[in-house]
Amino acid sequence: MAEKFDPAAHDKHADDPREAARADGEIHQKLEAGLVGSFPASDPVSAAQPAPSKHDGDRANESLWDKVVAVFR
Repeated sequence: MAEKFDPAAHDKHADDPREAARADGEIHQKLEAGLVGSFPASDPVSAAQPAPSKHDGDRANESLWDKVVAVFR
């Protein structure tokens, strides 16, 4: 049977399928390790960190007084 015709041009900026498969394998291994390491837990394992919220701003430079005042805002 003849190969199916694909009218789309080759995308030179597309991800290399071998590199994408390797990256998927790495993420799968990390998730599997996290699952095994946390086994009888109630929360599912996540590969991504949540985005910082507005309240997670630059708190490293806050003084103790700023932190106390922030509680009452």
